[in-house]
Amino acid sequence: ARRSLASPVVSGVLCPCGSPHGSAAESSGGGGGGGGGGSAGSCGRSLCEASEQDRRLRALFQKLDVNRDGALCIHDLAVGLGRLGLHRTELDLRKIVKAGDKDLDGQLDFEEFVHYLQDHEKKLRLVFKSLDKKNDGRIDAQEIVQSLRDLGVKISEQQAEKILKSMDKNGTMTIDWNEWRDYHLLHPVENIPEIILYWKHSTIFDVGENLTVPDEFTVEERQTGMWWRHLVAGGGAGAVSRTCTAPLDRLKVLMQVHASRSNNMCIIGGFTQMIREGGPRSLWRGNGINVLKIAPESAIKFMAYEQIKRFIGTDQEMLRIHERLLAGSLAGAIAQSSIYPMEVLKTRMALRKTGQYSGMLDCAKNILAKEGMAAFYKGYIPNMLGIIPYAGIDLAVYETLKNTWLQRYAVNSADPGVFVLLACGTISSTCGQLASYPLALVRTRMQAQASVEGAPEVTMRGLFKHILKTEGAFGLYRGLAPNFMKVIPAVSISYVVYENLKMTLGVDSR
Repeated sequence: ARRSLASPVVSGVLCPCGSPHGSAAESSGGGGGGGGGGSAGSCGRSLCEASEQDRRLRALFQKLDVNRDGALCIHDLAVGLGRLGLHRTELDLRKIVKAGDKDLDGQLDFEEFVHYLQDHEKKLRLVFKSLDKKNDGRIDAQEIVQSLRDLGVKISEQQAEKILKSMDKNGTMTIDWNEWRDYHLLHPVENIPEIILYWKHSTIFDVGENLTVPDEFTVEERQTGMWWRHLVAGGGAGAVSRTCTAPLDRLKVLMQVHASRSNNMCIIGGFTQMIREGGPRSLWRGNGINVLKIAPESAIKFMAYEQIKRFIGTDQEMLRIHERLLAGSLAGAIAQSSIYPMEVLKTRMALRKTGQYSGMLDCAKNILAKEGMAAFYKGYIPNMLGIIPYAGIDLAVYETLKNTWLQRYAVNSADPGVFVLLACGTISSTCGQLASYPLALVRTRMQAQASVEGAPEVTMRGLFKHILKTEGAFGLYRGLAPNFMKVIPAVSISYVVYENLKMTLGVDSR
C-alpha cells in the first residue's frame, strides 16, 4: 500500500474517491490510480458510509484538539499537526482558522472543521484538475513545469521533480489525487488562477456605471501584457454597450430629474417626448461624453488599484474579499474624483434642449462662465458615498454566486460557461444599483440643478428631505424601470463584444 506523507489518521479522513463526510460532489475524474485504501468505489457505497466518515473526522478532530476544549485554536493546530508530522507556519494556520471560522470566535468547532475540510477539498480538486493537463488522473514533472509557466513562473524539469518527490511516497514520480489531497489536506489554498481567469467581472460587464471593484490579473497576464488587452477589450465593449442602451440611459436621467407626482413620466411617454422635441438623434444625447470617459476612468482606476494593493502590503499575490473591497472602493473614489467634471457634463448634455449647446466644449464653457468651477463638482458627495454600497454589494453578491456555483457544480473545471457568467453578472450589478440608487438620483438632481435658470442652491441632505416630503420613498427610485431595462441588454452586448475584441487583440481564451 502507498505511504502518504500525511499521518494515516489524516489519510483516512477522506474516502478513496476523495469526498469527505460521504459527499458525492467530486467522486468522478482524477481520483484514479494509487487508491488510499483498496477499493476504488464512489461516494455513497459501503466504504463511504456517513457513520464511518463521521468517526474518522471525529478521531482527527480529537487528535488535533490538544487542550480538549471542543474547539481548535491556532495553538491546537500547531501542536496537533506537528504530532501528525504536518508542520505548518503560523500564517498558514491563521488562514485555516479564518477560512473555517463561521461564528468569528477565533477557533473551529467540529462542525466548522468538517465544513472547512469539505470546502477545502473542492478547491484542491479544481487545482488538481487544472494541473492534470493530460487528464490521466496523475500529475508528472512536465505538467508542473507547464502549469507554473502558465502562471509566469519558470522552473526546470529537475526543480519540478524535486517538488514531486516532496509529495510522492510510492516512487512513481507522479502524484495521483490521493497523494495530492493528503499532502495539502490541512494546508490553505486560495486564489486559484483558473477561477480568476474564468470569472472576470468588472472587465467584462458594463451597465453604464463604472463603480465595480477592478478584476484581479494573474502573474502570467501581467508579465505577458495580457492585462492591458483585457482592459482595452473591456473599454471597447463598454463603449458599444453604452451606445446601444443610451436611449434608456437618457430616459432614466430625464425621469430622475423631471418626474414627480404632478409630472408622472412613463417610459413610452418619455420616448415620445424626446423624439418630438429633438428627433430620433436626441435619444443619444449625452452618450458621447459617457463613452469618452471610459478610457481615463478605467486607466486611472486600474493604476490606483495596483498602487493601493502595494500600499496595503498584503503577502498574497491576490487580495482577499475585504481587501479587494477596500482597494477597489478607494481606487473608484480616486478615478471618479479625476473624471467627475465629465459626469456633470454627461448629465447636462443628456438634459439639454435642442440648440442649447453646440457640443461638449460649448457646454463646458457655458457652465464655467455662468456657474464657475464649483459647478463641475455638484453632486460629488452623494456620488462618492454611492461607491461603497454599489461596489460592496456587487462584489459580495458576485462572489457569493461564484462560490455557490464552484462548490455545487464545479467538478472538472472552474469555467462556469456563458449563461452562468451572464446571470451572475446581471444579478450582482442589479443588486449593487438597487442599493445605491437613491444616492445616484440625488447626485443627478444636484448635477442638473443649475440647468434650470435661477434654481436655488440645494444640499444633499436638503434634497433627500425634500424628495421624501413631497414624493415619499418612491421618489428616490424615479427612473428605476428604464435603468433595470438596460441591465440585461447591456451585460449581454458587453460580453459578446468583449469576447470578440479579445480574439482580435490576441488574448488567450482558456
